[in-house]
Amino acid sequence: MREILTAEQMRAHERAAIEGGAVTGLELMERAGAGVVEAIFARWPDLATTGAVILCGPGNNGGDGYVIARLLSARGWNVSCFAYGDPARLPPDAKANHDRWAATGAVLRWDDAAIEDRIDTLQDGLVIDALFGTGLTRAMPEDTAKTWRAIYPRRFSNPSGPRPRFVAVDIPSGISSDSGRNLDGAFPADLTVSFHRAKCGHYLDPDMDPDRPGGGATMSGEVVVADIGLPQTGVKDAAQLIERPSNFLMKRTGHKYSHGHALVLAGGTGKGGAARLAARAALRIGAGLVTLACPQSALAENAAQLTAVMLTPLPDGYSLRGMLADARLNALCLGPGLGQARAQEMVPAALWGKRATVLDADALTAFRDDPETLFAQLHEGCVITPHPGEFRALFPNLADALVDPARPAYSKLDATREAAARAGCTVLLKGPDTVIATPEGRAALHSATGAHAAPWLATAGAGDVLAGLIAGLLARGFSPFDAACSAAWLHAAAARSFGPGLIAEDLPEELPKILRALDL
Repeated sequence: MREILTAEQMRAHERAAIEGGAVTGLELMERAGAGVVEAIFARWPDLATTGAVILCGPGNNGGDGYVIARLLSARGWNVSCFAYGDPARLPPDAKANHDRWAATGAVLRWDDAAIEDRIDTLQDGLVIDALFGTGLTRAMPEDTAKTWRAIYPRRFSNPSGPRPRFVAVDIPSGISSDSGRNLDGAFPADLTVSFHRAKCGHYLDPDMDPDRPGGGATMSGEVVVADIGLPQTGVKDAAQLIERPSNFLMKRTGHKYSHGHALVLAGGTGKGGAARLAARAALRIGAGLVTLACPQSALAENAAQLTAVMLTPLPDGYSLRGMLADARLNALCLGPGLGQARAQEMVPAALWGKRATVLDADALTAFRDDPETLFAQLHEGCVITPHPGEFRALFPNLADALVDPARPAYSKLDATREAAARAGCTVLLKGPDTVIATPEGRAALHSATGAHAAPWLATAGAGDVLAGLIAGLLARGFSPFDAACSAAWLHAAAARSFGPGLIAEDLPEELPKILRALDL
């Protein structure tokens, strides 16, 4: 996993390097501009039209734009630089680079019509967004939003032929670099070049606010990170981007009990499908044994559809406590198809046993009217896996904060960390941008967006499979955080591998192919 940073974390890291004498601000700006140019030609080595429109803002992002203008001009490009705001009021480093560009090329005043006319001449040239970058914390100014509404259609005007390529410097202007929220009038990009580390907003795509379509993960296009020579030391409290599962995923020598015994609780007659999906996933991911526990009346139905998964009757919570006398039964999964009445009885019994436990679906919604009762029983060995609706039921104030216009930088990472601290266990908040956090504040993000999108997961039963994957990894001895992170990655990878036509039953069966390819 690699770090992803907030705007403040990045500023603090830069500030420490500059104050420590490792680098100057001007050197960082020069390297940033050079990194953008290098990334552009790596992405499009055969650009036929050597024309660029560069939109330079009133801060250091604009300064990067002036460096890019100078470097492209030195390659023989015809560059048009449009300045938003008064260049005389630029920060010192940005002003120095503005002046260097102005000595050889024109700085044009901001004018919608002139920008639009210039872009119309580009064919397959470049439009470079160096307006606001990571510093914006409010809606885009109306005049820049108006400009974008005028020029944005060029991005789609000729899908099969020449068209301008849109490049964002650090992050598309109008996207919160912390939350990924679209602050109105955001500039989408084909390519985003960030510096030192990607930012949280590149991979977050808020899905709880219908009034802000197109978040950071959607708007950023391909994200490339340029090394600008800052120290590669870790940043305290940085979130991690999940890019592959744990190296301990493959089994080692041992007998079945050395790989754990997972117990999946099921609901009554006609309600067992979700639990069977979870049980199958737990077995496929490598739990040594998996048992499905259901009411006596549902045994025949489940037996007709299960072979390697064992079955046992489980009438009530008292019986579950008795089962937990067997110390080899080391991981539980409750919720998929369990039914809310049965969940209210079984969840306290399961949590009493202090086993590694996944709570999903009905095991969460059963406590929506009194979530504090659930939180009081949770322990550090638990993982809860709410989707946005379940998250809202359990943590309504945190869900509200995610869509609060007065808190645009408040992110899904922030909300999940707060939820984990409140619940006292690991929380996995589902979505195309899935966030996992621990009570201590450790956080990771799995982004199934862009080239890594897995839209086929929007199908009944997919979440039950995810719960089973986590339970299977818990049975094998993974920590709750590592189990949740690895399961999130594998879940999306299996969906991408199978592709269109996926149904939930296909996910566990695709896992062997994924595991072989990992070669851990």
